[in-house]
Amino acid sequence: MTSKGYLSLYGVTSTAVLKETIEMIGGEVNYYIPNRFTDGYGPNTKAFERLIEQGTQLIVTCDNGVAGHAAIERAKVLGIDVIVTDHHELPKTLPAAYAVIHPRHPKGSYPFGELAGVGVAFKLATALLGEVPVELLDLVALGTVADLVSLTDENRALVMQGLVVLKNTQRIGLTALFKLAKIKREEIDEETIGFIIGPRLNAVGRLGDAAPAVELLTTFDDDKALSLAQFVQEKNTERQAYVSAITNEAFQMIEDLDADSDVYVLAKEDWHEGVLGIVASKIVGKTGKPTLVMTIDKAKGLAKGSGRSIPAFHLYNALDSARQLTTTFGGHHMAAGLTIPLENIESIQNELNHYAAATGLSEELSEETPVDGQLKLTEATVEVVEELNRLAPFGTANRKPTFLFKNMTAQDIRQIGGDQTHLKMKLVEEKAFLDVIGFQFGSIADEIGSHSEVSVVGKLAINEWNGSRKTQLMLEDLAIEGVQVFDSRSTNIPAALWNTAHADFIFFDQLNFEKYNHLLPDTSYSHHLLDDEALAQFAMKTTQLIFIDCPSDSEWVKILLNGANPEKIIACFYSREELYLNGMPSRNQFGQVFKYTAAHVDIDVRNKLNLLATHLKIKKNNLIFIISVFLEIGFVTMTDGVMNVTKDVEKRELTQATTYQKRLKQIQAENFFVYSHFSELEDWMKQQAIATS
Repeated sequence: MTSKGYLSLYGVTSTAVLKETIEMIGGEVNYYIPNRFTDGYGPNTKAFERLIEQGTQLIVTCDNGVAGHAAIERAKVLGIDVIVTDHHELPKTLPAAYAVIHPRHPKGSYPFGELAGVGVAFKLATALLGEVPVELLDLVALGTVADLVSLTDENRALVMQGLVVLKNTQRIGLTALFKLAKIKREEIDEETIGFIIGPRLNAVGRLGDAAPAVELLTTFDDDKALSLAQFVQEKNTERQAYVSAITNEAFQMIEDLDADSDVYVLAKEDWHEGVLGIVASKIVGKTGKPTLVMTIDKAKGLAKGSGRSIPAFHLYNALDSARQLTTTFGGHHMAAGLTIPLENIESIQNELNHYAAATGLSEELSEETPVDGQLKLTEATVEVVEELNRLAPFGTANRKPTFLFKNMTAQDIRQIGGDQTHLKMKLVEEKAFLDVIGFQFGSIADEIGSHSEVSVVGKLAINEWNGSRKTQLMLEDLAIEGVQVFDSRSTNIPAALWNTAHADFIFFDQLNFEKYNHLLPDTSYSHHLLDDEALAQFAMKTTQLIFIDCPSDSEWVKILLNGANPEKIIACFYSREELYLNGMPSRNQFGQVFKYTAAHVDIDVRNKLNLLATHLKIKKNNLIFIISVFLEIGFVTMTDGVMNVTKDVEKRELTQATTYQKRLKQIQAENFFVYSHFSELEDWMKQQAIATS
C-alpha cells in the first residue's frame, strides 16, 4: 500500500483503531462504514465498486467480512486486494481475500478465539507497529465490552488495561461526551461502557450513518468534538424513544400469543430497524428467552432485524439449522442479524422452537435463576463488595456475582424515574437495612405490600453520595412470600378501586352494593354477603380479594377466608354509618327516650324524628337505634310511624336485645378493620389466610 492509497474500514472502534494505526505508519486512510439501511451489515458489492472507483487501493474490513464472498470476489476481479479482520462465526468456505485475520482461523493456532472485532484490529495494529499501542487500549475496552464477548482470558486483560487508559484518555471527543453524559472519569468501569458510553456511540449507526461516531473518537478539533458529542447525545435520546415504543409493543405481542414459546420471533411493520437488537436484548433480559425482533417491509416482501440470545442457546447455530428459510444472516453465539421472506416468519419460529427442544433449551429455561450464594443483610458490606470487585471487569462468561436474600421484610416501596418504571425499596432484617433498585421493575411496586416478606436476587454495588458510601442491591428477580395485604382505608371508597381487573369485590352493605356494583370491570366479580347463607356459598373466582365495606361481625372475614386462597387482599372497609365514631348510646340516653315516650302518646316518629332528636339532644342515628332496641324488647309499639309506650311491659336487660348485640359487634368490627394500625390488621389477615391455605 502506498501513502496515496485509501483504506476502507468497517466497525466504529475497530475503524478508529486501524485508522490511527495506518496513519502512524504513513498511510492515507479513508474509512467507510456501511449504512445498515442501504448497504446491509457486511461487505457490499456496490459499495466496494464505488470505493474502488474513487481510488481505493486496498480494502480492509473490520468486525465483519468472513461472509462477504461476492463483494470480495468483485474487488479481486477489479484488481484490489481485500484483507478481512473479523471475529464472527466462520462459514464452511472462507472468502477469497488476500488475507483473513481471525482468532479461530482453521489454519491458525491463536490461543484465544474469543477476541472482539476491535481486539482483532488491535492485534493487527500491534503487528504493523511492532509494539503494543497502549494508547489505543481505551478504544479496545469500549469495543470489547460493547460487543458482549467473553470477558475472560485475553479479553479480560485488554479491558482491565483499557479501563485505566480510558479514565485518563486524551481523546477530546470522549472528554466532551463524558461531560454531556455526566460521567466521572474516576468512576468509569465496564458498566459505564455498557450502559452509558456504548449505547450513545451505537445510537448514531443505529439511526443512520455511523461515521460521526468514528469522527468523535478520532478528532483533534475542540469545536468539532463538542458538536459531535452533542449530536451523539441527541441521537441517543431519539434511540431511547424508539426503543421504549417498540419494546412496549413487543411485550404486548408476547402477552397476546396463543401458546408459549421457547424462542420468540416478533415482527411488525414500521419498527425502526436500527434499534431492534436493543429491543431483543430487553426481551431476553426480562423473559430469559432467545428473541428475534424484525421490521416488516411489505414492498420488498421481507422481514429484517436482529436477535439476541442466552448462554444455553447458540443463536448462530440455530439460524444455521434453518438457513433455507433466510435470505441472509450472520452473527455469533449471543447475537445475530437476519433477513427473511415474510412468508417464512412462522416457519422460522417453528424451526427455532424445534432446535430449542432438540438441544434441551426447554429444560434450561425451566431452571431457577442461578445464584452464587445466599447472604444476610449484615454480610452485604462495602468491604465485601470491594473484595468482589477484584474479579472485575464483569461481563459475558465472567458475570458479576449474584446473591439471594431470603425472607426479608420490604419497606419504603415506591416507583421512581420520570416515567415511574423503576422500583426502589428497602430490605430489613432485624436491625440491618439494604437499599434495592430494580430497573424496569416499577410495575410490581403495587404488588408488594408494606412490611411484606420477600426474597430477592441481585448484584451488590456501592452507592456514593455526599461522601457517604453504602451498599445497594441491583435487583434481578423477586419473589413475594405469602399473601399480600394493601391498605386502602379512607373516609371514602377510592375511585381507583373500581378499575381493578381480575378481582373479587366483597360487599357487606346493601346500599353500597346497589350503588357501586355496576362500576366493576367485566373481568371482576362482585359478591353481596348479606347473611350466613351467602357467606357459606362464597367462592373466589380470582386470586385477589377487595373488601369494599365493613362487615357487621369480624368473624365474617375470618369465615370468608376459610377455603379462599387469595394472593392479594385490598382492605378498604369503608364504613357508611361510622358506628364506631357515633358510639353506643349511653344508658342515660336510653332512659331519656323511655321517659319521653312514657310521658307522651302518639309520637309521630315518621315525620318528626329530626325534631325529637334535636329536643332530646341525641344524634338521629342513635335515636333510631334506641327505638329499634325498644321495639325488639317490647318497650314500645309502632303503628304507621306512630310510637307509643307499652303498658306493664316485663322488665328486660337492653344488652340482651339482638339489635343491641349486633351493633356492639359492628362497633367492634369497625374498631378493628377501620381504625386499627395497619400492621395489626395485616398480620391478622395473613394469619387467617395462612391458616386456611
